[in-house]
Amino acid sequence: MTPKSATEQSWTPSSWRTRSVVQQPAWPDQEALDAVLSEISALPPLVFAGEARTLTESLALASEGKAFLLHAGDCAESFEAFSANSIRDKLKIILQMSVVLTYGAGVPTIKVGRIAGQFAKPRSSDTETRDGTTLPSFRGDMVNDFAFTPDARIPNPQRLLRGYHQSSSTLNLWRAFTKGGFADLSRVHSWNQEFVTASPQGRQYEALANEIDRALRFMNACGIDLNHEMAFHQVDAYTSHEALLLGYEEALTRQDSLTGDWYDCSAHMLWIGDRTRHLDGAHVEFLAGVNNPIAIKLGPTSEVDDVIALCDRLDPQHSPGRLTLITRMGADLVAERLPPLLEKVGQSGHPVLWVCDPMHGNTFAHSSGYKTRNFDDVMAELREFFAACANSGVRPGGMHIELTGEDVTECLGGTEEVLGDHLENRYETMCDPRLNARQSLDLAFQVAELLRA
Repeated sequence: MTPKSATEQSWTPSSWRTRSVVQQPAWPDQEALDAVLSEISALPPLVFAGEARTLTESLALASEGKAFLLHAGDCAESFEAFSANSIRDKLKIILQMSVVLTYGAGVPTIKVGRIAGQFAKPRSSDTETRDGTTLPSFRGDMVNDFAFTPDARIPNPQRLLRGYHQSSSTLNLWRAFTKGGFADLSRVHSWNQEFVTASPQGRQYEALANEIDRALRFMNACGIDLNHEMAFHQVDAYTSHEALLLGYEEALTRQDSLTGDWYDCSAHMLWIGDRTRHLDGAHVEFLAGVNNPIAIKLGPTSEVDDVIALCDRLDPQHSPGRLTLITRMGADLVAERLPPLLEKVGQSGHPVLWVCDPMHGNTFAHSSGYKTRNFDDVMAELREFFAACANSGVRPGGMHIELTGEDVTECLGGTEEVLGDHLENRYETMCDPRLNARQSLDLAFQVAELLRA
């Protein structure tokens, strides 16, 4: 076991409470909140320390260019939209994208879902005003309700408990799908959903699936027993969410019986948002003490010295796979703001994994009133990210995408272009716009070409 620093030795799951904390709900009843958190702390962990360690090892390989991270899923999970079909369809598109990326780039794709816990959202304002009425902002289904009524917007700690149980159910299906035959590579054709099959992206995917079929038949003809090669029949797929509601995260933090280390057992991987990455703040204090792999979102205001100080705080021992930096600069700013970070962090010696979030920096309000993103802007930021990495001698390690397996119309563009007057057709997100399945597959093929290059 690695010797711990003085800071690590003094850390406890509750030490964040001594720091300044932001983006927390105004819970109206502290006793009710404490009772719910006490109940959650007695419930079983959602994930296990050994799984988090395995993910850390995989992320370390990605930082060396020997794997690529696909970090994808909903902007915000919903209590109402929860179903086995929605989980299956989300996994389908992630599996399809990972096949495209792996086959195109020749390295394994690490699959991490924004799932089984992505119920809370940071907000730019504590309140929202509509038609002269001001109410608390919607902070995600784990806090309050999306409906714009006074009762719906009151933070309710019972929602934390419901979030735990829905996460548990989601994980149960997630593991069953990935380990129980659904992810078998022989099913590569069946992952193609009907509305994707009929699209140009779907036809391109079918051609790739046919190539995989031929490769499998060739290996079988050569005497390779594919039935005993588990990598062909099941996949490792991990969960993640933004560690925003610190009381909930603390309640699910456990000490590993094998190593004595602390792990946040609400998810395999946790990240700190661009709004909560304050060096002396509560979120950094909390995640500095857990041994899960950790990510930090870096927006265009990120300063080099602050980023290096965060690396020192969260990864003092320079452990490969421990720390992922997710850049979200915007297509117009990434070429200017990213290179200094790549250079200086590289000089610091931290073995971080660099990942691009091309979604959050490219959000705008359409004239129709809908918040949206343009597929061309998303791809432009990815291309600039790859170019900046190449110029700096840094390996581009992955991408962080908000997507859904549903045929929504929330982001503009793509090969089968979603236009402004299409947005209202199926705009279903509770918060930020997501790529639909066609757009996600289109993106995967284009990123595979960037990886080849």
